[in-house]
Amino acid sequence: MKDYAVDKIRNIALVGHGSSGKTSLTAAFLFATGATGRLTKVDKGNTITDYDPDEIERKISINAAVCFCEWKDHKVNIVDTPGYSNFLWDTKACLHAVDAATVVVCGVAGVEVGTEKVWSMLEEHRLPRTIVINKLDRENSNFGRTLEAVQQFFGRQAIPVQLPIGEEKNFSGVVDVIAGKAYLFEKDESGKFKETAVPADMQADVEKRRRELIEMVAESDEKLMEKYLEQGELSPDEFRDGLKRAILGRQLFPVFAASGLTNTGAQLLLDGMIAYLPSPVEREAVKAIVKGQDQEIQPSPDAPFSALVFKTISDLYTGRISLMRIFSGRMNPDGTVTNVTRDTDEKFVGLFFLQGKEQISAGQAKAGDIAATAKLKVTSTGDSLCAKGAGIVFAPIKFPEPSISFAIEPKTRADEDRISPATHRITEEDPTVRFDRDPDTAQLLISGNGELHVRIIAERLRKRYNVDVDLKPPKISYKETIKGKADVQGRHKKQTGGRGQFGDVWIKMEPLARGKDFEFEDKVFGGSIPRNFIPSVEKGILEARKKGVLAGYPAVDFKVILYDGSYHDVDSSDIAFKIAATKAYKKAMKEAKPTILEPVMSVEIYTPEIYMGDIMGNLNGRRGKVQGMEQKGTSRVLKAQVPMSEMLDFEPTLTSITGGRGSYLMEFSHYEEAPSHIQQKIIADAVKEGRVKPEEEE
Repeated sequence: MKDYAVDKIRNIALVGHGSSGKTSLTAAFLFATGATGRLTKVDKGNTITDYDPDEIERKISINAAVCFCEWKDHKVNIVDTPGYSNFLWDTKACLHAVDAATVVVCGVAGVEVGTEKVWSMLEEHRLPRTIVINKLDRENSNFGRTLEAVQQFFGRQAIPVQLPIGEEKNFSGVVDVIAGKAYLFEKDESGKFKETAVPADMQADVEKRRRELIEMVAESDEKLMEKYLEQGELSPDEFRDGLKRAILGRQLFPVFAASGLTNTGAQLLLDGMIAYLPSPVEREAVKAIVKGQDQEIQPSPDAPFSALVFKTISDLYTGRISLMRIFSGRMNPDGTVTNVTRDTDEKFVGLFFLQGKEQISAGQAKAGDIAATAKLKVTSTGDSLCAKGAGIVFAPIKFPEPSISFAIEPKTRADEDRISPATHRITEEDPTVRFDRDPDTAQLLISGNGELHVRIIAERLRKRYNVDVDLKPPKISYKETIKGKADVQGRHKKQTGGRGQFGDVWIKMEPLARGKDFEFEDKVFGGSIPRNFIPSVEKGILEARKKGVLAGYPAVDFKVILYDGSYHDVDSSDIAFKIAATKAYKKAMKEAKPTILEPVMSVEIYTPEIYMGDIMGNLNGRRGKVQGMEQKGTSRVLKAQVPMSEMLDFEPTLTSITGGRGSYLMEFSHYEEAPSHIQQKIIADAVKEGRVKPEEEE
């Protein structure tokens, strides 16, 4: 491959709501530039960037994929990102690796919840962007209506630089508002086009849009504004330079028109990316900590090597593949670097550029580019790599906390043996997936960003690693506690012919504040219990509290005071006092008004205003308590606290209420006492499961 100077590289993420056509546009770019010999299709399952079997089967992007094309003496690295909310964590991680983005909006559906979410991410990363209204060949597509929605959500700064010729199946080309030229495309998906004059019926609209664009460019710069007011016009050079500065400063977002599926407009979009979006040299300086000091990293190939690993791919044959954005310096295929995040050295075993899943060997990779290497020993997503002694650390990538959990049960003993290495490989690739053993229920839990996310991970376990599992709703980690006080004796006496067993304790039990867990206090005076047996008393209670007296759940938030007892010179032992303490614990729990606590979750629900009433009604039915509401961008954020047991099926309900426009975040908040009718059901279920015996059998 040709060696490109840093200013001839573009790193661009295609972002947008799921099914807005990002992968089809990527396919059109690759075909238009000769990177592929045919126009691949999502429906045919042969696209370069949707290569995972789950993606081919579901016809959606699940993972971000990197590819590149060469166009007019530039290298354009394209990151095709997921758009559905379950997988937006991957999109956000990839934004650390690019210098700009193209926001893809469906010309039929318009601005959707995924569009709004990725726009917020771009704002957070301060990335310049263009917008493309895609799928203009589809029935019910409408450029004007979609543009209006885009401007309503993202401001009048979203301004068209192209207008479509024709609508729906008659969409045949575009007009360049700046150049005042029209481009008519062949209907055979070849991408071939001819330049022609602006259609007569569009000339007035094109001129009007051109004047609006010039005014917007003038408004973005004080000097240009003065000149425009004086002369009523800007020179071509002034306009072009002013437009690019406004785009780099995120003051303008040029809007293009296209259809990726029919390969209409792809070359003109690439022209726009090269002309208006920044190279690594032109973007805002990347900040890092260098040997403990804040510094800006310049994208010079001659500076010390530095890179951020923004994605990890677990490949069955190659092993772990680390994708990295190189911010400075250069690297050879056999180079050695320092992983500053983990304070260890790593040896490269090969260096390559990715074309989807295909690996293109690279003799060298340098500042401004995106490259990959394989089989690094300890490096994972978010780690910083640099030349030895350079000490360059980039800001870590923040991943969302999982919002939903399922219990995962291997179907056979062989599946159980294989699950541990398989889950390790999956978490290497997807840092938002968690596999944890619940200490209270002993269930293996899989947690992810939504039900679809978790189900796809379960499918991946089966297809890639031959581990077949069942997904089930998780058991709720209830706790037991007390509301009253007790003063009891626990006595254990057993004579077996030889040496007997004797232990005798008196304890007081009282409640603690919620969240204080457990306290043990020794108030024994006068030697009624020898000092060497007191740890055994505490140990007995600690072991016994693992099971409460109502439903067999762990007991929390109580204090035990050991204040008296007796012993036998021969028969007393550690085990005898442990058993006595256990008896005292059970007796005290029953006398101290035991009750059951349920986990309560803090929930943040993001939704358009129109659905607020239905969502609040639904939460009320789930015993939820609304804590407040606020406006965040175009969404309303509803904050509530809801018992975990009521949230297990909330995701499909929210999707149904909002038509997929709502999303939510959930994390554990605290425990609180469950209502009596809920406690009765919990106890009945515990009896049914054999966790506790019915009262008449006690």
